[in-house]
Amino acid sequence: MMTSSIVVYVLEVRFYNNGKEDTLYPVIIKNEHQTILVDCGYAGFMPLIEDAAQKQGLSLQELTGVFITHHDIDHLGGLAELKNRYPTLDVYTPVIEAPYISGKEKSVRLMQAESLFESLPEDQKSGALYFQELLKNVQSVEVDAVFSEGETFMEGVQIINTPGHMPGHVSLYVPESQTLIAADALVIEHGEFEIANPAFTLDLGAAVESVKKLKRLEIKRMICYHGGVTEEEIVAKLARLISRYPPPPVL
Repeated sequence: MMTSSIVVYVLEVRFYNNGKEDTLYPVIIKNEHQTILVDCGYAGFMPLIEDAAQKQGLSLQELTGVFITHHDIDHLGGLAELKNRYPTLDVYTPVIEAPYISGKEKSVRLMQAESLFESLPEDQKSGALYFQELLKNVQSVEVDAVFSEGETFMEGVQIINTPGHMPGHVSLYVPESQTLIAADALVIEHGEFEIANPAFTLDLGAAVESVKKLKRLEIKRMICYHGGVTEEEIVAKLARLISRYPPPPVL
């Protein structure tokens, strides 16, 4: 059976964070039958995402579903608002992430924030409490279908388990165009790949192993949720990232 052609549109969502301009890069994946938004920003971001989609000649009214790669607030926060506006949207998630997105289990990021709180300097505690409240206020949304590694999504998108940043984090790979939607498996900083927030990555060793897994793929276009798109020296940049995190010595 032939698969329908898949097109990946990168959205550029600009906003201000603590007075500084920032940008997120969610994507819309489209084939003959489905139009899927991958990750959806913070609460209140729907107008920003709609504007970014319109610049690509798309509308959120065309969406048939949303895929959430993991339950961090900047990927999940706007989901409830989007689902309320378009209630027929299907919500897709990695199988491990589904209980957190649906509210059946407590956010792993919230548990991390709570466990680190007492070790923070006093001048950082008010901001840390504010962050905890943001996490507590994320609205849960029922999940319609879950996916595991090895399964195919949208008749041609492969699910790639990339744990580390979060236990159930996945990236999406489109072999047809050799496009990798990395989500937070890595970021682009100053033209180079880096681990996303290494100090707050749940399992740094697993995150590096996930990068090694991605390096084995044929990737012509890398899309990072933080940092955007690159098509240049992908293999070399992945190798440099891996070399910055050598394995611990064997005792």
